[in-house]
Amino acid sequence: MKTPVSSPNKSERNATPTGGYERGGFGTPEKFFRTGNERLYEAYNELHSLAQDFQKPFDAPAILVVGHQTDGKSALVEALMGFQFNHVGGGTKTRRPITLHMKYNAACIEPCCYLYNEDNIEEEVTLEELQSYIENENRRLERDTAMFWAKEIVVKIEYKYCPNLTIIDTPGLISAAPGRRNSQLQAAARAVENLVKSKMRQKEFVILCLEDTSDWSNATTRRLVMDADPELSRTVLVSTKFDTRIPQFSRSSDLNEFIHPSPRLLESTVMGGGPFFTSVPSGRVGISTDSMYRSNEQFRNAVHQREEMDVALLEKRLDRPLEPQERSRIGISQLRRFLEQILQSRYLENVPSIVPLLEKEHRLATAKLRQINNELNDFDRDKLKEKGRSFREGFLTKIELLMKGTANAPIEKFGETIADEHVRGGAFVGVDGQPLPHYATLSNSNMRLFGGAQYHRAMSEFRHVVGQMTCPTVSREEVVNACGVDEVHDGVNYIRAACTVAINKAKDTFEPFLYQLGYRLAHVVRRLLPIAFHLLQYEGTFLNGHELFLKRVGGSYKTFIESTEKSCRDICVQDLQSLTEYVTWSLHNKNRTALRTFLSNAGNPDIAPTFAAEDSSSVGAGGKGRRGSQQSMSSSLSSMSNAQLVDILDATLWNRKLGAVTEEIVHAVVCQVFEGIRDFYVQTVELKFNCFFLMPLLKRFPMKLREEIEAAYEEDLEGVFDVRAVRSALVDRRKALENELDQVESLQNKFTSIHATIVQPSPVVEKAVNELQRTKLHTDAPRRTPLSSIR
Repeated sequence: MKTPVSSPNKSERNATPTGGYERGGFGTPEKFFRTGNERLYEAYNELHSLAQDFQKPFDAPAILVVGHQTDGKSALVEALMGFQFNHVGGGTKTRRPITLHMKYNAACIEPCCYLYNEDNIEEEVTLEELQSYIENENRRLERDTAMFWAKEIVVKIEYKYCPNLTIIDTPGLISAAPGRRNSQLQAAARAVENLVKSKMRQKEFVILCLEDTSDWSNATTRRLVMDADPELSRTVLVSTKFDTRIPQFSRSSDLNEFIHPSPRLLESTVMGGGPFFTSVPSGRVGISTDSMYRSNEQFRNAVHQREEMDVALLEKRLDRPLEPQERSRIGISQLRRFLEQILQSRYLENVPSIVPLLEKEHRLATAKLRQINNELNDFDRDKLKEKGRSFREGFLTKIELLMKGTANAPIEKFGETIADEHVRGGAFVGVDGQPLPHYATLSNSNMRLFGGAQYHRAMSEFRHVVGQMTCPTVSREEVVNACGVDEVHDGVNYIRAACTVAINKAKDTFEPFLYQLGYRLAHVVRRLLPIAFHLLQYEGTFLNGHELFLKRVGGSYKTFIESTEKSCRDICVQDLQSLTEYVTWSLHNKNRTALRTFLSNAGNPDIAPTFAAEDSSSVGAGGKGRRGSQQSMSSSLSSMSNAQLVDILDATLWNRKLGAVTEEIVHAVVCQVFEGIRDFYVQTVELKFNCFFLMPLLKRFPMKLREEIEAAYEEDLEGVFDVRAVRSALVDRRKALENELDQVESLQNKFTSIHATIVQPSPVVEKAVNELQRTKLHTDAPRRTPLSSIR
């Protein structure tokens, strides 16, 4: 690249060309108004660069070109410019948007190109250097994992045959084939689509939507464009490769319907009222044997000839001359004139709104610069300590506030639904590895929550999901294997076997949920860190620039969460171990009722309803009901013969042959023990996490953080704040703000001057404005231009 220059010299700029658009001299209204437009274009070009470099909330009007890879997007841009510069061909050739600030300059008989580097410094480059830079960027991104980059390559071009337009050429959309073998291409398609969508969302941009189709019902590119512009009210629709479309229609009525699409095929609200139709001749400019044109002049002549041929062929197929309104939509020259008129109108309309925006940005930049200067003067040890303490207390206050509940944080940014929470913090998963399907009736599941509300919902979900779990299936083999022999006899003890199976099932089922709950709650409270930082930034009390101190605070917070969660989980594991080591029958009162009912049914079916009724009353009447059930049980068993009792005991308690009755009894006991463990487990886990995880966060962590910060102050204050790095970062930030402030002030002066001219225009300018407004597209007669020039 060459050394930075501002622009060609003044004598070249003021040179008056002979003939053509500039007739009349500098003093004529046409020349005077063109000078005013040039100031307007330059101001908007600088505004666009400012928005790109400093992420400002405004942008200049521009034409955003959107199309698929094979729609002829880059070729159309070159035809509008009047010369070739880009890499055109199959596949993905453009991986960064290219912003082209095109400016008509009659003195530039060859394109004068200026590339804005990463420091926003304008550098004059040749066409070859510009092509090389763009191709190198494309190759670099092709090797990069990101593949595409939204930051624009900004180029200013002054040329005798350029229109006054700002065009942004985006990467071509990709229609990737399905299947795993095309996964890389599918990822590239998603990346391009996201990039293009982000550009289309900017309301200041006019979208130039390219469709390579013979049927307007096929909306390949239009479908994506309508996501950002549903009514196409700021979209200009262009049918490319029109020279190949015309021969495809065998009947003139079909061709007429194509150039005049009905509302059922195309939205009537499209900008301009209908589509444009363009053709760009194939072939490249160069001196090689493969090149079709030896100069850009030959390329421009070919573009013009192609337009004339399209008009002639269209009139022949329609068997009638074109109406002026129809002719105004055929060809590159007509599209270029229409786009110029749109941007001129938008430039003038937006000037009054840009002035107050620039004033606001100037105030903000001035306040930031004043704040940085104050910070550079506040590197005293005592002041640094006080700033750290103030931030620390503010952070602790925000953590407590978030747990107690607040609506100050933006929900759309920090809120999580239950589905989001499952993705980032994990769902409750059963023994089969699948999420437990009990979320339909969970309250607030679709609400975006954070802080204490999200913590309460996660705990409610644990209680709701785990509290409904039933005992896993018990196989006959598990029961038989649990019936071993002991040191006294080889008889079978089915109650012991049932307890053994139940506690093993309970331990295997419930222990994983301790880890899942701990990870989930840790995720919920870890999210408080960025939310608290955001609230402090919003209030203006954030410790900007002191990254090392912020990392220390954040690291201490996360370490405390991890250690506290592990400690609480260990306590819960011990509780679960005590529940699954020894069966305490006082926790499982329901077992005796179920067993009693089953024995009564097995021993004497005639009295089964009596036992069932008494067992039901025992559940509701407490100890008195249970005593009544025991008396009824004794009365029932006493009515049996000794032979019947022996048969029941032999079939259920002594026989190792696992019969249906015995299996049912064992399964009932297993389920009752499992459910007793489950109910007690859910209650104790919720209590322990509230006492040993939540409470330490609110009570012990503040003291711990204060002690750590004060100890770090005494040990190494310079290391806590990294004073040297902070000072260097502040100096760099001050330099960037000063640069931003200079640009904003320059733009303020330009737009204020332009605004004053618009509000009180001179008679000459007012006449030129009125003439421009009277120039409507649908009343323009077709303008035949010499073959030697497009303009």
